Order: sequence, then C-alpha cells, then structure tokens
Amino acid sequence: MNAQTEKLLLQGAAGAVEALRDPPADGRASVGVAVIAHPHPLFGGTMDNKVVQTLARAFVACGWTAVRFNFRGVGASEGVHDEGRGEAQDFLRVVEQVAPQGPLAIAGFSFGAFVASQALQALWADRDIRQAVLVGTAASRFSVAALPPEAHERTLVVHGEQDDTVPLSAVMDWARPQSLPVTVIPGGGHFFHGQLPLLKTLVARHLRA
Repeated sequence: MNAQTEKLLLQGAAGAVEALRDPPADGRASVGVAVIAHPHPLFGGTMDNKVVQTLARAFVACGWTAVRFNFRGVGASEGVHDEGRGEAQDFLRVVEQVAPQGPLAIAGFSFGAFVASQALQALWADRDIRQAVLVGTAASRFSVAALPPEAHERTLVVHGEQDDTVPLSAVMDWARPQSLPVTVIPGGGHFFHGQLPLLKTLVARHLRA
C-alpha cells in the first residue's frame, strides 16, 4: 500500500498465511491493531482487493496498524478453501500473532465480513475490541454471527443500496433482530465503484467518533 508496508508470513491452522502490515500514518504511535478480512477466495477475493485496501487506508489514517491477510489457498497462503470454518480459525491465529494483546479492531468485506463476525463473537469476551467495521456483509450467502449487544455502538455496518451480489434486504434481515444500525450508501454496488473515497470517509468518521 505504501513504502512502509511490511510483508509477513504467519502460521495458520492449515499452514503459512501471507499477510501485509501497514503502520500508522506519519510515524505516530499506534492506537492498536486492525485485522481486515478479504472477499470470497473462490471468486477472486484477495488482501489486495480495493475495498480491503480502502479499509486499511482508513485505519492507518486514524492511527491504527492495519493487517490484511490472504485466506488459505490464496496467494502464498497454504491450505484449501474451507467455507468459512477454517478461515475463521485463520483469522484468530492471525490475531494471536500480530496482536496478542492490546487494543484490537476487526474488519471485513463481503465473505470477509462474515468471517470477521465469527471472530468478533469469539474474541469479544477476552479482548479489548475497540472497533468493528463490516462492509458488504455476505448475509444472503452465509450465516453471519449475531454481534454481542455491547459491540453495537463500536460497530459500523456499511452496505450499498444497489448491491446485486448481497441484496440490502438480506443484511437488513440479519440486522433487524439485533436492532443493529446499517449505513446505506445510496446507489452503491457491492464493490462501491466510484464511491471508495466516500467509504473511506465513513469508516474514518466512525473510527474517530
């Protein structure tokens, strides 16, 4: 993402996990570590996805260290796709290695938001999770975890009004029983073409609130 981006090779449940780490902007002390998950591996999702990079930039601009990684079977990450089960394990293993203690943020896009919801639920009781950001949450395709009620005010859920990959109605059906607010980008599609600056602004606003 920039000259300070550090390549990492971590250890997941199925072998090596390829990751990238970006420190906070301007050399300032880090608020904490944000771990960001990418879209579906079988449909071209990688840690270099534009939405994932936008999330990383927003966290970095707000003083966080951003870590994004390739799920098993993508890039240099070993193993094969496991329909979210193994990917959730890998998310937790990444957290153990890049953020064993201290403030933590969890984020994901599409399939990655589904995996991030599993991680948030698993980690909430034991970790200091300051922020969560779920974008284009794949609620029509996977059983997205319900979020702990105490996590709601720290969580930003963003979805495109005209998302034709994951209908907005599916995300609303997931959010409604939880009374979890959803921020809708008017006219937005699944990949937010032409609206990534707006997405970054919304995420940064949430992180600074």
